[in-house]
Amino acid sequence: MIRLERFEKKDYEKLISWVDSEELMIQFSGKEFTYPITMEQLDKYISAEHRCIYKAIDAVTNEVIGHAELNNIDKKNRNTRICRILIGDIKNRNKGFGKAIITELVRIGFEDLQLHRIDLGVFDFNQQAIKCYQACGFEIDGKFKDISWFGGKYWSVYNMSILNEEKI
Repeated sequence: MIRLERFEKKDYEKLISWVDSEELMIQFSGKEFTYPITMEQLDKYISAEHRCIYKAIDAVTNEVIGHAELNNIDKKNRNTRICRILIGDIKNRNKGFGKAIITELVRIGFEDLQLHRIDLGVFDFNQQAIKCYQACGFEIDGKFKDISWFGGKYWSVYNMSILNEEKI
């Protein structure tokens, strides 16, 4: 359904075009970027160590449809964090691409990188994403209350994880 390929400079403009509001940027990237995302921010982003940054490509149409990342890859402790998942164009949402991306990131983490644990953070109001992650085998570990301030209110984040032995 999808394939993940390395995110490169030629992909910057598409990602920037997808993130068209500060609210979406925060949901997508947390504190990684400031709105609007710039080429300079992305240069810094892709140069950071311990990251595998991907563009998600629809395997049927060969269209770039999303973005994904494995961050803080820790080979000693054998863990990583899934970050910055985005299905860019609204027309590609609710078609199973998110689950396919998460499944492939989990495969890369456990099979290719030989990791033991993968985790992620998701805003507690993003029920669609939470259901997707649970369908991929992730469980809620806990909640970071009132971690981000936006639009006159605090947002809380669930931390979710999966261990290699637990994968579906």
